[in-house]
Amino acid sequence: MITLHPSGVFLADGVPCEAAPISPEEGRRQTMAWRILQAHNTSGDPDRLQIRFDAMVSHDITYVGIIQQARASGMREFPIPYALTNCHNSLCAVGGTINEDDHVFGLSAARKYGGIYVPANQSVIHSYAREQLAGCGNMILGSDSHTRYGALGTMAVGEGGPELCKQLLKNTWDIRYPEVVLVYLTGTPRRGVGPHDVAIALVKATFASGFVNNRVLEFAGPGIAGLPIDFRNGIDVMTTETTCLSSIWETDEVTEDFYRTHQRPEAFQSLHPGKYAYYNRMVTIDLGKVEPMIALPFHPSNAWTIREFLDNAADILAKVEADAQSRYPKAHVKLTDKIHDGGVWADQGVIAGCAGGLFDNITEAADILRGGSCGNGYFTLDVYPTSVPVSLELTKVGATADLLRSGAVIKPSFCGPCFGAGDVPANNGLSLRHTTRNFPNREGSKPAEGQFAGVCLMDARSIAATALNGGRITPATDIDYTPVHLDYHFDQGVYDRRVYNGFGKADPGETLIMGPNITDWPKMEPLAENLLVELAAVLHDPVTTTDELIPSGETSSYRSNPLRLAEFTLSRREPAYVGRAKAAAAQEAARRDGKAPEQLKVLLDRVGDGGALLKNTQFGSCVFANKPGDGSAREQAASCQKVLGGFANICYEFATKRYRSNCINWGILPFTLDRDTPFDYQPGDCVFVPGIRQAIESGCEDIPAKVIKAAGGVEDILLHVKGLTPDEQEIILDGCLMNYYAKRA
Repeated sequence: MITLHPSGVFLADGVPCEAAPISPEEGRRQTMAWRILQAHNTSGDPDRLQIRFDAMVSHDITYVGIIQQARASGMREFPIPYALTNCHNSLCAVGGTINEDDHVFGLSAARKYGGIYVPANQSVIHSYAREQLAGCGNMILGSDSHTRYGALGTMAVGEGGPELCKQLLKNTWDIRYPEVVLVYLTGTPRRGVGPHDVAIALVKATFASGFVNNRVLEFAGPGIAGLPIDFRNGIDVMTTETTCLSSIWETDEVTEDFYRTHQRPEAFQSLHPGKYAYYNRMVTIDLGKVEPMIALPFHPSNAWTIREFLDNAADILAKVEADAQSRYPKAHVKLTDKIHDGGVWADQGVIAGCAGGLFDNITEAADILRGGSCGNGYFTLDVYPTSVPVSLELTKVGATADLLRSGAVIKPSFCGPCFGAGDVPANNGLSLRHTTRNFPNREGSKPAEGQFAGVCLMDARSIAATALNGGRITPATDIDYTPVHLDYHFDQGVYDRRVYNGFGKADPGETLIMGPNITDWPKMEPLAENLLVELAAVLHDPVTTTDELIPSGETSSYRSNPLRLAEFTLSRREPAYVGRAKAAAAQEAARRDGKAPEQLKVLLDRVGDGGALLKNTQFGSCVFANKPGDGSAREQAASCQKVLGGFANICYEFATKRYRSNCINWGILPFTLDRDTPFDYQPGDCVFVPGIRQAIESGCEDIPAKVIKAAGGVEDILLHVKGLTPDEQEIILDGCLMNYYAKRA
């Protein structure tokens, strides 16, 4: 089904081979990724990229903070098309009027700075970008990790808000030229196999080993031709879960038809690798051998074929129970109860968002359910079309009626089920979702408080097959049905009549409308000569997600209020963190006022002259995690730590480039350790880093430090800060990106 090839490979006239009549260096210049990246590179150095994007997108959990940062840094107007969609904080009943205040702010900002405002429930962020902003050979930056439009010939990247702020200030996204991995597709999917099946299989094959981590995936091969555009988009958006950097696909007449259908034929161009393109690695996928898949909690890579799962459900679900119980001792998890009456039974099905709510997914789900019933038991099926144009066409072709007759519920365009703000299952519920993630809490439950629900990712086709059987988990390949291909017709008038498109029409006289929950960022101090940080959280999980660092779901109401949002930091993983961080921040505030607590001097006496060190040693909190930052691009995973007085992360490696960038942009030192360095310290222990400012200024990457143990003793430790660019050095020295810009204004 999927094979990983770790060695370099050429694609010679469309066929993978080990050798070619040119060098690998020449061959890498023949990839599609090379051509697009270099076309957007302003540095003049092909290996050190400084990228300017063609457009940007943000949703209503992130755009307020981004605009506030850019405004504080001197922005006067949006220099490129910037779409502000309202698909995450759409439930305005959550938090009273707080969410709608953000929407009003967004529209006023679009009018003032020349932006594009997409009202709530009109479209999810990535659907709008596909329909209105993508273009072959273009690049798009989004403040959402699933910013992926490679199947449309557009290289797209999901990053934290400060990186979008840089673009608004006409600066660049800086990165070393990445390795490129060939994803070579052959074969044709069987009936009942959908894009999520292929995507989940790809994530399973690549995630754990980091095979494509921070690399670009370049899709080519004869298998592409047989895939409809929605199938391609459905695979592509899930490449985020492999932890790759970006993606790009060959384009053809199917791609061209997408742009023609969306009334933008000029956005199409033919993209293919050159005659002898060279790739650092290769993944081969035989689409004809892909089977319906299911991803078990708590990651899309924890995947099985549905048939394997059903044959071994007792063992697999018992392992999930044990994993959940070890993470959340208060929860009483009993997913093995779902095994009865000769099958495994789910309580809920959801087809939604940028991955699931696509036209072809929903029409094929309707084909499976036509004339059938979801039943009147515990199982429910909810369907969220990805945009109003898609919903309108589904209504016109009768798919909506077929689904409603079957007992499914049709809901508006909304990303909520993907991040925990919609369709929260009952305690110990099992939910099947064609959405992007099944991390803990992504369905809205609170296992740390004893409420648990499990989410399994499945393709819309198998979810519909399961619904047809009243909730009994069933692969769609077991259902006798005939998929009916329907041509999609896009109605541009839907957006023309409702979306505010103000690009190029900035009005400086427009007033920003700021509700009481929209606040400015607190003042942040530059880096001092020395650093002393207390370990406020020590996490030894293999991976720590951004959802654990700052929960999604109900916290969304406070995304525009840095101080209130920070109260939720690590609340579902290490509830004591906020109190510890605040206590450290209070001591630092007293030190800056010349009233340093005696305990700070006592701590510093253990590594030198405490009285002298107090004058130039910054004190704050620190998080240790083995591998932090998998998942969302939300900058708040880092900014909340900084708001609470955090100055460092210590880890063995960062799960994603975007989380590391978020830390740097908020002035949080991204320390790493050698793999063979044990870290058996506890919350309350402190790390003293002498001469840290000088080390960052000089570009020193190996930094000696000392661990001051609360129980007694001082131990040496070697920290690393690898690969900072000159700008990143200055950002850390200045204390955060906003300080960096303010200093230069």
